Amino acid sequence: MRGLALAATVCVMLAASPLYAQTPPAAPPAAAQVQKPFPTGTKYAFVNIQRVAAESAAGKTLAGKVQALNQQKVNELNERNKALQGAQQKLEAGGSVLSPTAIAQLQKDIERQQVDIQRFTEDAQQDVTTLQTQLQEEFQIRLSPVIQQVATERGLHMLFSVVDSGLVWADPSLDITTEVIQKFDAAPAAAAPAPKPAAPAAK
Repeated sequence: MRGLALAATVCVMLAASPLYAQTPPAAPPAAAQVQKPFPTGTKYAFVNIQRVAAESAAGKTLAGKVQALNQQKVNELNERNKALQGAQQKLEAGGSVLSPTAIAQLQKDIERQQVDIQRFTEDAQQDVTTLQTQLQEEFQIRLSPVIQQVATERGLHMLFSVVDSGLVWADPSLDITTEVIQKFDAAPAAAAPAPKPAAPAAK
């Protein structure tokens, strides 16, 4: 099974420009539909990992962590943009009264702030991507045994992932996503993985 698409459900994208793209409000959930009973003796089923990530308690918690970091970066970037705009307005307003030396210094300050904003944007993108990867791995480690448990209890020989298998259509009664979410929410939270040891300092 490939990555669990946690990042896809979070939908956090940072623009290359000095302004971050805002995550649109979540759409209201669709009305619940009564699912047909799982066919007795069936040896195959499918699961929607994206739905597990979006609806499970663990998925929502991890998504919230990424969104919180993203919002923190947005707030920091807004402050930097305000400072840059203030310097630009000062240059425009004082162009006829400032000395050439003061103008040159102000122009250098503006250029420095523009470079700093670009670097901050790139670093922020990397920070969010790193957190997404870390939490996606944590999510997969926690979810995999739950999926295996459900498949074993059902006596399945094959379990397909809707996201990865290219599944076009299947009988809705073969969908075990809701059962996976319920067992995942009921499972005790696993301890967070220990951080990787730091590399030894170079002599």
